[in-house]
Amino acid sequence: MKTFGLGLGFAFPALTAVTAFLMGTARAQYSVQIDLGEQKAYLLYDDRAIMESPISSGRYGHLTPDGTFKITDKDLNHTSSIYGQIVDYYGRTVVADADVDMPVTYGTHFVNAPMRYYMNFAPGIGMHAGYLPGYPASHGCVRMPESKAIAFFQAVSVGTPVTVFGTTPRNRIYQVSNPGRQSGTSYQYQYQNQDQQRRPWWRFFGF
Repeated sequence: MKTFGLGLGFAFPALTAVTAFLMGTARAQYSVQIDLGEQKAYLLYDDRAIMESPISSGRYGHLTPDGTFKITDKDLNHTSSIYGQIVDYYGRTVVADADVDMPVTYGTHFVNAPMRYYMNFAPGIGMHAGYLPGYPASHGCVRMPESKAIAFFQAVSVGTPVTVFGTTPRNRIYQVSNPGRQSGTSYQYQYQNQDQQRRPWWRFFGF
């Protein structure tokens, strides 16, 4: 009987090459770094930053946790299970910053807050598209402009590493672009305890 095989002289170099390729592929992956002090998020590939995004992280009392995490879930059309608003029969806002446990009166109902392109990395905490007032303003999540949230959402997967570091600022000024208000215009806001700018209802709750 004739047998077929590979000589050791060929097998070992080939095996080494395949192993090196697989190890290189495993190392070359996406990761995310979130700088709370600078209020920026970075998308990295093979440890090199390829995209930067302004963010609005959790405000004091609802700080975004720091540490090392991994993406545990992705949801394109996620909504908050806790926060939202109370509207009347005609859709007019009755309570802008409401939670699901808040009692509603006759003719009103609770509407969950939209959190599109949601990427969960800690219990109840994730990155998603949202309004950026120019300072930390959320209930703990990391808001991004929608265009950036889409790019991050498409790049990361379950298991993608997320590192959150830095100290959330109390009094700083940021330059923030909010195309939803006026395309191509930058806005500058002083961090305050309350946002005194007029804004649509979904910008009042902490996401």
